[in-house]
Amino acid sequence: MHHFQYKQDELYCENVPLREIADRVGTPCYVYSHATLVHHFTVFDRSFEAVPHLTCFSAKANSNLAVLRLFSTLGGGADIVSGGELFRARKAGIPSERIVYSGVGKSAHEIDYALEEDILMFNIESTQELEAINERAGRLGRRARIALRVNPDVDPNTHPYISTGMQKNKFGIAVDSAFKAYEYARSLGHVEIIGVDCHIGSQLTDVTPFVDALKRLRLLIDRLQGAGISISHLDLGGGLGITYDQESPPLPHEYADAVLRELQGLSCTLIFEPGRVIVGNAGILLSKVLYTKRSPSRNFVIMDAAMNDLVRPSLYGSYHQIQPIEKRSREEQIVDVVGPICESGDFLARDRSLPMVKPGDCLAVMSAGAYGFTMSSNYNSRPRAPEVLVRDDRIHVIRARETWEELVRGESIPDFLS
Repeated sequence: MHHFQYKQDELYCENVPLREIADRVGTPCYVYSHATLVHHFTVFDRSFEAVPHLTCFSAKANSNLAVLRLFSTLGGGADIVSGGELFRARKAGIPSERIVYSGVGKSAHEIDYALEEDILMFNIESTQELEAINERAGRLGRRARIALRVNPDVDPNTHPYISTGMQKNKFGIAVDSAFKAYEYARSLGHVEIIGVDCHIGSQLTDVTPFVDALKRLRLLIDRLQGAGISISHLDLGGGLGITYDQESPPLPHEYADAVLRELQGLSCTLIFEPGRVIVGNAGILLSKVLYTKRSPSRNFVIMDAAMNDLVRPSLYGSYHQIQPIEKRSREEQIVDVVGPICESGDFLARDRSLPMVKPGDCLAVMSAGAYGFTMSSNYNSRPRAPEVLVRDDRIHVIRARETWEELVRGESIPDFLS
């Protein structure tokens, strides 16, 4: 469910026509629906209201301060993977006791920052990282609360780039090695074991891989408890998919039913790290047609948005629905929707049937609220797009469009080139 709907043949975000946003803010720009963000977070979180739990939004999906702040006001926390995301989470007002730190490559500086902020838990990805966190905590006179990220070797049946729970992936500690790793962690003086962590991938459209992973985690937790290693938190990660095209992912309550059935009798606080399922369909990329072009074999629609703004189609071959913001009776044609970047891989859609458009028309690239702006870049020295949050009939610019001057901020020309 989302709040991007046609009203009298004009596409709206809640009660604001997208044409008004294009005129006031310019294009390309990201547009998020406040009502959709609230609804998606609330539906997910309430699916687990019967058990102790914490919903830590995956900041990598959409790290705008306003978005993080909104989820914090709803009782959410943050799953972070860098010191920068920790800074954002704290800047947005998310309490440190609602923050978990994932990621395979935490630096000493980032570890120290997280220890000083007294976050809830580090999700440990390797023995060397465990030793580094123990050493940094000792230097600071602290104990780091930890979980080990267990790789259950479960195939999530998703794109290889966003699969994270198989032996060939770089993430986590193999499930067969996890018990020994926990025994080793227990011997260290500056860490406190509180949890088990697992994340098997992103954009999963079936609950079966989650259930398979849980079965393996449950066996591990029972073995740990039997060895006197107390586990008070179980972090099940994120990964629940959304509808981009024809997918039929499970609803949050269906996912919750499957999880809770598997965990009956287990006394743990559950931690979830949803990202895409909360924000994916709550945002769009709004773009304007610059030119149309016909070649002997292809028709092109050249937009002012490009792969630097939304890289998923180029990187993953991902599908995003594209809709005109004004419905008119127009002949359809098969086109490639491309951007201005000097790369053949710069496209938003290929071989797509769209109504015929002309320069100045605007198109909405749907389902762009997750991994859209956060993966954008300044390639070709293109300023990053602004972000807009719509609440009912009000437009709030929550990130201004970058300027050319900001592109070179921090750069300098050494004296010998003067």
